[in-house]
Amino acid sequence: MDDFDKKILKYLQEDATISTAALSEKVGLSTTPCWRRVQILEDKGYIEKRVALVNKKKLNLGLTVIVNIKTTQHSKDWLDKFRKSLIHIPEVVEILRLSGDTDYSLKILVPDMTEYDRVYQQIISKIDNLYDVSSSFVMEELKNTTKLPLDYV
Repeated sequence: MDDFDKKILKYLQEDATISTAALSEKVGLSTTPCWRRVQILEDKGYIEKRVALVNKKKLNLGLTVIVNIKTTQHSKDWLDKFRKSLIHIPEVVEILRLSGDTDYSLKILVPDMTEYDRVYQQIISKIDNLYDVSSSFVMEELKNTTKLPLDYV
């Protein structure tokens, strides 16, 4: 990966709808080599997919909840069941396995407390051996980005 590839990734992270002509101008390449590089970055998995970032407030998803979970189980079978129980709940947008005091952290987006309680009840009814489930409600997002740092490749 060279500086041209990094520039391509930088600009595509800002706007995936940018035309190849505009992208090539920004990175300092002619159109065809720029297009080829984008194709190679896609083929090699650097670009996983191109998506639209939707405004969650416009979708009435004004409440963000971080749920920290402790469990008494740590087996592969339990983890598989845990994952399968959560991946089909659309309000659960992130599932993280952690080290330290908390085993798992979930990020949940809902319109209000009533909907959060519904999702919470759904989670605790589907999953056995939860030792502690605690919820924190986001008051303000100070940073939320999908742009990844490019200094480590």
